[in-house]
Amino acid sequence: EVQFVESGGGLVQAGGSLRLSCVVLGFTCDDYYSLCWFRQAPGKEREAVGCMSSFDGSTYVGDSGKGRFAISTNNTKNTVYLQMNSLKTEDTAVYHCAAACRNNMSVWSWGQGTQVTVSS
Repeated sequence: EVQFVESGGGLVQAGGSLRLSCVVLGFTCDDYYSLCWFRQAPGKEREAVGCMSSFDGSTYVGDSGKGRFAISTNNTKNTVYLQMNSLKTEDTAVYHCAAACRNNMSVWSWGQGTQVTVSS
C-alpha cells in the first residue's frame, strides 16, 4: 500500500513563503517514476504544479509557479519538496502529492492533500 506523508501547508500572507514536503512510502515501479505536486482550488480544475523524475532527479515547474516555486527531492528520490515563494492569493488551494510510473502515467497514486491559504 502506498502512503503519502504530506506536510507544510498552512495560512500565510501574500508575499510570504511555504515549503511543502511529501514522503512517499511503499510506491514501487518497474520503470522510472514521477513524484508531483498538483493543486485544486474550489471551482477550478486540478492543476499540475511541478514534478520530479526519478530517472535523473530533474524537475519541472508549471507556468503558474515559474520564477516563484521550486521542486526538489532527496537522495533516495522518495521525497518531493515544493518551495513556494512570493505567494499570491490565487495560490490558495489544496495541494496534493502524487506518484506515477513512467510506463503507466495514466495511473496515479494520490496523497490526501494539504491546505494552503494565502491571505491578502
